[in-house]
Amino acid sequence: MKEQNKQGFSKKTLAAAVTAVSAGTLLAVPQLVMAQATSAQDGVLEEIIVTATRRAESVQDIPYNISAVSGDELEAAQVTDAAEMMRSVAGLTVVDRGYRNSGTVNGVVIRGMNIDTGANGDVPLSAVGTVATYVDDTPLYANFVLKDIERVEVLRGPQGTLYGSGSLAGTVRYIMNKPRLNEFEGKVGTSFSQTEGSSGYNLNTDALVNLPLGEKAAFRANIGKIDNDGIVDYANVYKLDANGAPLAQGGDIANGGPVFTSVEDADTVDITYARASVLLQPTDNASIQLSYQQQEDDIGGRRQVTRGTNWVSGTEQSYDDYENGAVILEPSERKVDMTSLEVEVDMGFATLTSSTSDYSHSGTGISDNSGFYATMDWFENLYYGSPRPVARAERFYDDSALVQEFRLVSNAVDAKVDWVVGLYYMDQDSNAGQNSTMPGWAAWTATIPADYTPGLSKAEELVSWAAVVQDQDFYFRRNQNFIDKAVFGEATLNFTQSLRMTLGMRSFQNELVNESQLSLPIWVNYYGNADASFETKESDTLFKGNLSWDISDTLMSYATVSEGYRRGGSNAVPTIGSFAEDPGYLRYDSDSVLNYELGLKGSTDTLRYTVSAFYTDWKDPQLNTATPVWGFFAAMNGDSARVQGVEFEVEGNLSDSLHYNLGYTFVDAELTADFVTPTGVTIAEKGERLPSTAENTFSVAMDYSTALTDGIDWVSRINGYYQSDSENAIGSGLTAAKIDAFQLWGANTSLVTDKWVASLFVKNLFNEDGVTGLITERHMGTDPSEGFLGNASKDYISLPRTIGLSGSYSF
Repeated sequence: MKEQNKQGFSKKTLAAAVTAVSAGTLLAVPQLVMAQATSAQDGVLEEIIVTATRRAESVQDIPYNISAVSGDELEAAQVTDAAEMMRSVAGLTVVDRGYRNSGTVNGVVIRGMNIDTGANGDVPLSAVGTVATYVDDTPLYANFVLKDIERVEVLRGPQGTLYGSGSLAGTVRYIMNKPRLNEFEGKVGTSFSQTEGSSGYNLNTDALVNLPLGEKAAFRANIGKIDNDGIVDYANVYKLDANGAPLAQGGDIANGGPVFTSVEDADTVDITYARASVLLQPTDNASIQLSYQQQEDDIGGRRQVTRGTNWVSGTEQSYDDYENGAVILEPSERKVDMTSLEVEVDMGFATLTSSTSDYSHSGTGISDNSGFYATMDWFENLYYGSPRPVARAERFYDDSALVQEFRLVSNAVDAKVDWVVGLYYMDQDSNAGQNSTMPGWAAWTATIPADYTPGLSKAEELVSWAAVVQDQDFYFRRNQNFIDKAVFGEATLNFTQSLRMTLGMRSFQNELVNESQLSLPIWVNYYGNADASFETKESDTLFKGNLSWDISDTLMSYATVSEGYRRGGSNAVPTIGSFAEDPGYLRYDSDSVLNYELGLKGSTDTLRYTVSAFYTDWKDPQLNTATPVWGFFAAMNGDSARVQGVEFEVEGNLSDSLHYNLGYTFVDAELTADFVTPTGVTIAEKGERLPSTAENTFSVAMDYSTALTDGIDWVSRINGYYQSDSENAIGSGLTAAKIDAFQLWGANTSLVTDKWVASLFVKNLFNEDGVTGLITERHMGTDPSEGFLGNASKDYISLPRTIGLSGSYSF
């Protein structure tokens, strides 16, 4: 690592760093604040050390726009969910789907690089996300609970030369705490709170221990549980019989309507998580760390609310606050396991690192698709108009991978050339499936007369037409294997102490095998099964160039040109038989970006700032959507889009006791050509805004600290986040809608000592909805003409106002 200090900061521990925090949440401040207060009194901001370039450097010395969020502050703020954390980082927006869908679809958007609808969430998508996420050195999107984390690093723009070919828009890295040698540490903590809309309470507990095992080894483990009562009432769900079918009024299966009930606070949250690691340091030049991390989620329903109307009472009625109109409950569960082994050897001229990881991420969820069937008129036109219409979709996924990376990072101090080279291998299996059923439908058809054959029931008539009378109407399986091999590297040429140029590349080969099955089980004898099996291979080389110049000891300028890439793939769509879609939907191509960025980083003893301007040209953008005839899951390519904008972050001390963070981003993201389907249909026109992207985002946080008595500090904080309006989808289709601007504010006050912290906090002080995505009325709303009296439309809201107390004790 270079020891020179380009920005003039004194070296300090990262734990004392004052970093950006979750501006949309209430923050409870721990012992960390005492160190911050001392630093503020010295009049010097603490240095933040990151490893984004694969070597430890000050964030101010890295010549591109990177933000770091301290794990100590996340712990203090009780920020356990990534959506909360990301609202403090300039250039990021996030589709906040709540815990139920938190691990299914990557909702992170960096600098407007998104073209997918905000209505996504229940189904693992065909095209991977534009933002790569890493847990240490493992490329995995699992949305772990944010506990015992050293820091989170956010790298904006393509990062493929160091972080994988899928890092199209940026990379988010979660760096976990390592075991600490020769140090015993223990901590227990709890938080008790109540959320608007809930009749219950939230109780979150966790414990941490760090044990030295002699002088050359240490063990570290943390365990915790999140137990939150629900917020959203499922206002009109069907009462079900022992087989899960809707009960009929008066027991009249042929003609009786559904019997409704309500379920209060249905979206309960029950999460357990744990992590354990052992660190061995046999010599001063070598270390071995073995880690295991796991999490299990059991979620009772959606933290999503219905704004429309229903006809359950026989007249049109509006839903109240915090009500969902689904006619069945929609629970989900998932489990994540990750094992990693990191070996590091200092070879003198360079440090060799081997990172091996193996993970498994699986989950299931129940969705009410009744509103979609009703708005498409399927209950009447395809299934003969049951008086108790229901469409239940059980979806599931299983993602597992083996990842191996070798890196060699130069060690020379003040060398003319600093370099990083590496090899990367990933073998990933990802499976997804769906079973859609209409519970009770088969039994109902046996009670009504045939339409065309006197003396038979409808079920008997259907059998005569070669139908298989059953409740399951849709079957889908998608099994994929993805293998990625790459060699990568960067070299920094230090022309002078103040002028540097970095050149980077990543040369890769990948192979994707997709095997899929699809059928309509009721009509399998008529339509048959649709099987699809495809293999795609790609190879390419990505490049990056960066030039940086230290204008003075405290001001750096930089310019970057970088390429980004995201793999293509194949879709599970048939091209022959009754299910036939156009062959153009069989595959989708890779997409790519060319990114340009200019920036300034500057500092004084009491202030530091980053200003950057960026322009990104996006070719062949991938859209996760559905085919037009049968609605099969598919991704397709558009022609082109572009994003441009500016980012600004500043942090400083207004006095010895008053500290602040400010962040602002302007993003202009739009299509630069019509988006045309493979069949030639224009679904969005040139100039349309890209979805889930606010043009303006602003975050602010201020904290004040003072000593009450010897050993006890009093710390108070206020923070806010603003996001301007956005679009839910491109085009004018079923999911298109305008999403209103919103702002979130929080405040806290804390008593802090060396051993314990006690805090009173509030999140979302003014109880804003904070909608970041939605499913529209015309997509999944009510339709009494189809017999569907509920309403499956929904808004994805932020966590409502939450007030609570928290405490922790260290020993």
